[in-house]
Amino acid sequence: MSKLIIIRGNSGSGKSTLAGRLQRKFGRNTMVISQDTVRREMLWAKDGEGTPALPLMEELLRYGRRHSEVVILEGILDARVYERLFETAKEEFGENIFAYYYDIPFEETVRRHNTRPKAHSFGVEDMKRWWNEKDFLGNIAEEIFTLEIRLEEAEDLIYNRVAG
Repeated sequence: MSKLIIIRGNSGSGKSTLAGRLQRKFGRNTMVISQDTVRREMLWAKDGEGTPALPLMEELLRYGRRHSEVVILEGILDARVYERLFETAKEEFGENIFAYYYDIPFEETVRRHNTRPKAHSFGVEDMKRWWNEKDFLGNIAEEIFTLEIRLEEAEDLIYNRVAG
């Protein structure tokens, strides 16, 4: 049965980096659904209520469950805006969901953002505008990653839980 990993948190927290490392670690037939890729690159759409990214991401989840061993869903994924996506996740994957939320300080997300190749794409003001403090899911249990967890630790923890 296919397994779903959800990685959420504010911009610059490390979600995409972790998702990419997990995809390489799990190997072939691991699908990554990136909110930024779907919304910004595939659809060039705005986020928020009524975003056309929501129904496409739901379809990608369904596809992933049918055709991939591991599906990784990553993004800011505002709990309220994407509530329907998380309901679809529960319907499709049942108990095979492993969810994680980066709860780290704003200043650290800015520091991390400034080390990325796409640091020039947006700045601190954008990150402030997108900031959503402690946006935990109400319908799926999430493990919280704080500033203390290193990337390698998060990668190993998730891999061992999902593969085990």
